[in-house]
Amino acid sequence: MTTQHLDASEELAHKALRFLTAGSVDDGKSTLIGRLLFDSRGILSDRLDALEKRAAGAPIDLSLLTDGLEAEREQGITIDVAYQYFATKKRKFIIADAPGHEQYTRNMVTAAAGSDAAVVLVDITKLDVSVDDVTLLPQTRRHSLLAKLLRVPSIVFAVNKLDAIEQNTQAAFDKVARALTVYAEQAGITVKGIVPVSALRGDNVATPSANWDWYTGPTLLQILEELPVTDEAHDGNLLVPVQYVARDDGEGTGHQHRVMWGRIAHGSVKAGDTVQIFPSGETAVVAAVRHAGLEVDGCTAGQSAGIVLDRQVDVSRGDWIFTPGSAATKQEFTATLAWLDTEPAVVGRKYWVRHGNRWVQARITAINHRLDINSLDQVDAHELAVNEIGIVQIQAQQALPVEAYEANRVGGALIVVDPTTNRTSGALLVKAAA
Repeated sequence: MTTQHLDASEELAHKALRFLTAGSVDDGKSTLIGRLLFDSRGILSDRLDALEKRAAGAPIDLSLLTDGLEAEREQGITIDVAYQYFATKKRKFIIADAPGHEQYTRNMVTAAAGSDAAVVLVDITKLDVSVDDVTLLPQTRRHSLLAKLLRVPSIVFAVNKLDAIEQNTQAAFDKVARALTVYAEQAGITVKGIVPVSALRGDNVATPSANWDWYTGPTLLQILEELPVTDEAHDGNLLVPVQYVARDDGEGTGHQHRVMWGRIAHGSVKAGDTVQIFPSGETAVVAAVRHAGLEVDGCTAGQSAGIVLDRQVDVSRGDWIFTPGSAATKQEFTATLAWLDTEPAVVGRKYWVRHGNRWVQARITAINHRLDINSLDQVDAHELAVNEIGIVQIQAQQALPVEAYEANRVGGALIVVDPTTNRTSGALLVKAAA
C-alpha cells in the first residue's frame, strides 16, 4: 500500500467556501444566487439557452436557476436546501440556498450547521425607512441569531432591492445598516460586512454599482472571496465519531484489517498513537491511518480518516475514538435548544437524540428560559414552541462524550428526534455540564 504525506494546511487552503443564504420569504435569495452564478459564468450554456428561450426576449429570470422541487416552482418559495457550485479566479464556492419561510426553519438550521459563512438578505422594501429607528423583520433576527448560535464564523448582511427606493437611497440604506449593527452588537454577532445590493440589476453583487457612487466598499463577492473557511483545532486531543467499520484484505495479503472510518472532530492521529474507545473504555495502538484509499502518515481535524488498530477491539458505528482519558462523559448537561417541531418541547417527555452517530434516549428535565429574538431578553417558559430558542437541562439515558459547542461543532451538537413521528424536532448545542 502506498504511504503518502497529507498536508492538511494545503488541503484547507484549497477548500471551497461553503456559505448559506438566508432571509425572509421573497427577499430575493434565489435571484441573488442566480446573479452570482450568471456574473461568475457558472451556468452551463444549454441551461442558459433554455432560460433565454423561456424569457422570449425579456430579461432572464435568474431565480429560475435555483428551481428544485416541483412544489417550489408552484409556490414560488424555497422549501428544501438547494446546493449550487461556482468558482472565480480566486476561489471555489458552495452555496446552500436555505428556505426563508418559518415553516422550513429546520432546513435553514441544517444548512447553517456546516457552513463557513452566512449571507442574510434584508429586503428594504419590507421595512419602514421613513423612521429613524428601523424595525427589522423577525426572520432577519431569527436567522442571524441561529447562524451565530450554530457557530457560523462569518455573517454578511446584503440589503437587497435598493433599486426600488427612488429617493434618498443612501439615507435609507444607512438607517437599515444602523439597525443591523445595533442588533448584531446586542446579540454578540460579528458582522463581516453590510452591502447595498440589487440582485435583480446586479449592483454590488459581483460587480460594483454604477448607480450608487456613495458606496465605495467591496462587493458581496469580494467579501466572500476573502472570508476564511472553518477550521477545527488541529492540536491537542483526538476525537473521532465512528461512522462505519469496514474490512479489507491488506492488498491481497490474505490478512483482513478492520478500518474504523470517521471525520476527525479535533486533534490529529498517526500510526503509533494510543487511543481509547467509547463506550467500552478499551485502549489500543494505531497501526495505520488511511485517507481517500491511501495509507498516509496521519490525518488531522476536518479530514476523513480510516484508523487501523494493532489488535481486535470491539468498535462499531456510533462509538468514539479519542486520546485516552481526554473525553469527559456526561449524562446530564446544559444546552441551547432550537426547537423546530410543531409539537412543543415539554419537560419530562422522552426523545431520541443523536450525538455523532450514536442514538440514545434523553429527556428535557428543565427549561431554564426562552430567548426573545426581538429584545434578546430571557423569558420564563414551561415549553418551547416551533422556532423558539431556549436554554434547557438534558438528561441522557447513557453518558456521552459531549463538549461545549463553542469549542467544537461536532462534539457539542446533538439532534432531537420525536420517537412517535420520527421528525427532526430540534437542535441541541451543548453549553456545559449540568
